[in-house]
Amino acid sequence: MPTTSRTDTSPVQRTSKPRVAARDLALIAAMAALIIVLGIPGSLYPVGPAVPITLQSLGVMLAGALLGWKRGGLAVLLFLAVGATGLPVLAGGRAVLPALASPTVGFILGYLLGAMAVGALVQMRARRLTTAWLAFSILVGGIVVVHAFGIPGMMWRGHLDLTKAFVTDMVFMPGDLIKAVVATVVAAAVHRALPTLLPSTWAGRRP
Repeated sequence: MPTTSRTDTSPVQRTSKPRVAARDLALIAAMAALIIVLGIPGSLYPVGPAVPITLQSLGVMLAGALLGWKRGGLAVLLFLAVGATGLPVLAGGRAVLPALASPTVGFILGYLLGAMAVGALVQMRARRLTTAWLAFSILVGGIVVVHAFGIPGMMWRGHLDLTKAFVTDMVFMPGDLIKAVVATVVAAAVHRALPTLLPSTWAGRRP
């Protein structure tokens, strides 16, 4: 008796991938919006040296810690792309392109790579994630990586030597440490509530 092949065209199979993609896009857009909103306090209260003190680095930490390296990086990239159109998304009411000619340039690049570093580290232990590892990931990506680019940017665009740039950078450190604690507490709570939010490997594939 001849046999015929049967293709499963159930609604679940047909729509599962688009649903995942839509969810990812929604998370990326929501995180980019959060980073923009966190720049408002810096706009209202422009304190600090040529590089303003801002809460946006908290959003960068959360982007990687909550979404992983790929989606977190895309959220920061979307935030920067919106700012590149001329919209004032950065603290101090600045757009991205003019900020590239300022001492902020290193931090702008550091935001993108920092979020990706946080996300990569978090995803390495996504299946056995602990609060301590979250804190370590956020400190490395959200502070070490960001400031590793921020200091050369101040030296280049701010015409500072290494010592002056380092001393200036230390102004941001207490606040960034507080933001790292906040990001760790928030990310730990979110992952307890939504344990499947992260992909289980750094490459974004479940085993």
